[in-house]
Amino acid sequence: MVGSKIKQRIFLLALMAVVWSFNSASEELLYPNAGWVEGSPQQVAIEPSKMHRLFELSFEDPATQAVVLIKDGLLIGERYAEGFDRHSPATSWSMAKSFYAALIGISIDRGEIGHLDDKVGKYLSYFNDDRSEITLRHLLDMTSGLETPDHEHENMFFAQDHLAYAKAVGVEKPPGQLFEYNNVNSMLLGDILWQATGVPADSLLRDRILSKIGMTDVTLWQDSVGNPLVYCCIDTTPRDYARFGLLFARGGQWQGRQVIPKTFVDKTFGKTWDDLPSTTIQQDRGYSLHWWISRYDEQDKIFNASGKFGQYIFVDRANDMVFVRVTKYHPAVGSKQDWGLLKYINDISSVKFRQKLAMLLEVVGVDVRGRVKAPMTFEDGISNEFFANYSSIMDALVDLNRP
Repeated sequence: MVGSKIKQRIFLLALMAVVWSFNSASEELLYPNAGWVEGSPQQVAIEPSKMHRLFELSFEDPATQAVVLIKDGLLIGERYAEGFDRHSPATSWSMAKSFYAALIGISIDRGEIGHLDDKVGKYLSYFNDDRSEITLRHLLDMTSGLETPDHEHENMFFAQDHLAYAKAVGVEKPPGQLFEYNNVNSMLLGDILWQATGVPADSLLRDRILSKIGMTDVTLWQDSVGNPLVYCCIDTTPRDYARFGLLFARGGQWQGRQVIPKTFVDKTFGKTWDDLPSTTIQQDRGYSLHWWISRYDEQDKIFNASGKFGQYIFVDRANDMVFVRVTKYHPAVGSKQDWGLLKYINDISSVKFRQKLAMLLEVVGVDVRGRVKAPMTFEDGISNEFFANYSSIMDALVDLNRP
C-alpha cells in the first residue's frame, strides 16, 4: 500500500515536471510588445559574419533603406541607410497583397465567407457574367483569367476610382489554367470583404490583424474616392513589417491568440505555382495565395511578401526567422490619394512616363512630393543590385541556420 502511494507521488511529480517544462517552453516563445526584445546573433546560434554578409549584400544596392533580421522572436540585427532610422516609414507596394489576403482566411474562419472555392459571383453580383467561373482561390493564386495587359494593371494606381477600374476588367481566358500577376485580382478582394462583412477592408485590417500584433503607426492608403488600396500601399516601419512576418512564421498565432487561422497559413505556405520566370531577378519563383516562394526544396522553404521596387518580408517558418528589406521612401502627407498637377496626364500616359515626369519636375524645382498625396518611390528607391544579387542573398539567408 505504501509502495503504491510512493509510485503515485512519483508519477504526479513526473507529470508536474512535464507540464512545467511545457509551460516554460511556451513562455520562452518571444513576441514584441511595444518594442522588440533585442539580442545578438550568438544568442540564436548564428555566426555574426554570416549576418554581416547578408547585410552587406543587401546594401550593395544604394536603394536599400533598411534591413531587419528576426530570429526566435529576437531582433538580432538591423541596419539603416544614412538619413534613415528605425522610425523612418517605408511603403509596401505589393507586399500589401499578403496583408489583405489574410483577411479572407479570417472571414472564412468566422463564417462570413464560405471557402476558397466559392465563386466570386456569390459575393460580387457583377461577376455573374462571363467571369462567373472565377473563384476566390483563382484571385488569390493569380489564375483568374482576367484581362492582363503588359503593365499588370499598374495604370489602376493612377485612376480616381480604383474599384470602378477593377470592376470593368473583363475575362480573357478560362480561370485556373495560367499564372498571370494581375493587380485587379487583389483590388477585388476589398469589394468581396465589404460585401461579406459590411466593413471596409482597411478597417478590417486594422481591427483584425494590425491592432492585435502591435502595428499601430501604420498608414493604409485609399484612392481619391475612399476605396482601400487592397493591392498596394501600406506605410510603416521595417520593424513593424517584421511583426507581420513573425505572425506568419508562428502559424498565425500571436501571444497565445490565433489571429489568422493556422489552416489558412498552412495553405498559404504550400506550393501552388513554381518555375515562374521573373523580369527582375535571375531565379525562378513560386506563388501561393498572394505570397511568393523564393526557395522551396528539402532543406529550405522561404516565402516572401514582395513589393515592386524591392520591398520584401522573407519568412523562414521552420527556423522561426524573418528578414525584412525595404527601399528608400519619402512619405507624402495623408492617406488618401490626391494627384494634384499630375492628374491631368494620368489618363494619357504610361507608368514609366509618369515616373520620369515626376523626377523631371523635382529636378526643375517643382515640389511634386509636397503637392501630390500618394505613395511614390523616386529614383533613389528603385532597386537594381538587390535584384542582381537575389540568388546570393537567398543563399546567405539560408546559410544563417547552417552549422
